Amino acid sequence: MSELIKDTLPTPTKQRFAAAFRIVSRFSFWIQLALASTSGIALIFAILSRNVGEVPNSVGLSFSIFLAIVGVLLAVFSIVWAFRDRSLARRLQSSDRTIHPRKEEVIQALKIGLIVSFIGMLIAFVASEVSAIAVLSKSLSVPQGVAIYNRQNLIRSLDILVILSNVNLIGTHLIGSITSLGLLEWID
Repeated sequence: MSELIKDTLPTPTKQRFAAAFRIVSRFSFWIQLALASTSGIALIFAILSRNVGEVPNSVGLSFSIFLAIVGVLLAVFSIVWAFRDRSLARRLQSSDRTIHPRKEEVIQALKIGLIVSFIGMLIAFVASEVSAIAVLSKSLSVPQGVAIYNRQNLIRSLDILVILSNVNLIGTHLIGSITSLGLLEWID
């Protein structure tokens, strides 16, 4: 697959790569920012809706919220890293050759972004699985057609917000990893 990509794409000159790097990092930055913001807002609603004095009725959802917070923090790092990539691209496009970053510096930046995105995607995937299992176990604990008298078995819409937050985090980190991996393949 990578040979097919390398055969179809022209060999990157420094200016051509810098232009693509700048455009891709700009799109990556804004898409990641939008998805991570949506995820963060949904997560804040889910956290603030929980009663503080009440014992958490689902350890799975609590663990999922914790993992989602870690995923959001990794997304923030990934967004800052995408913004840093934009400045690297600007330096590459500069007419002053003394401020051009070395190829190794660009590759290192892309690799760090890729690693953070993969770790974030893994954490968000585990968190979404845990929260989906917690919601499923709540739904299976109540027989169909029976009134719910135990509040612990009630599925709240805010439980679904945790799942939504984690799915958006997967998308956030997927965008970051696709852009980093694509640029790494092109530069090598």
